[in-house]
Amino acid sequence: MTTIALENVLAKAGLNVNPSKFLALVEDAARRLTPPSPNPSHYFSPDQQAALRDVGLDLSSQGAHDTDYRARTVAAHAVLADSALTVSEAAALLGVDDSRIRHRLKEGRLTGWKAAQGGWRLPAWQFTPSGVLPGLDVVLRAVPADQPALVVAAFMSTAQSDLVINGRPATPRQWLLAGGDPELVAPLAATLGTPF
Repeated sequence: MTTIALENVLAKAGLNVNPSKFLALVEDAARRLTPPSPNPSHYFSPDQQAALRDVGLDLSSQGAHDTDYRARTVAAHAVLADSALTVSEAAALLGVDDSRIRHRLKEGRLTGWKAAQGGWRLPAWQFTPSGVLPGLDVVLRAVPADQPALVVAAFMSTAQSDLVINGRPATPRQWLLAGGDPELVAPLAATLGTPF
């Protein structure tokens, strides 16, 4: 893809990042994920493999012409990292001191991660143009502590059948922005990472 084409894609997606920086983010995210061609059967005992195959799961290795299943995750991770705010940016948005943001992170009233180069990064989905997403603290208290930022971001931006606005399923973020009860989102958030 040419630089101009990538610039256009990034601009259409609303990402304010130059193509070189975005590609560096993609490369970093890909490096952090699983090996490119794992053999899924190696993760299971022979009995487990048989049981999984009996229910129709394909445990064969990825073929050379198959779309790499990691591509969507790498892209999502890169976008999450690029759109995240620094502590200073979040403080400026909320009109508070940097220490207040770190305090909210410690209390679980905001979420974020420590960047490899140091400093906190706070996902942008938890902010509005005028502050913090309404009811965020209630939802974040329910999120299991072992869930990574990408999982929480995906949950907050995925329509849930239990959250309906104007007859249509809404994302938890849309629900909260519309003034929906965060107590209805919290039990859904509590199930993150739980196999069904």
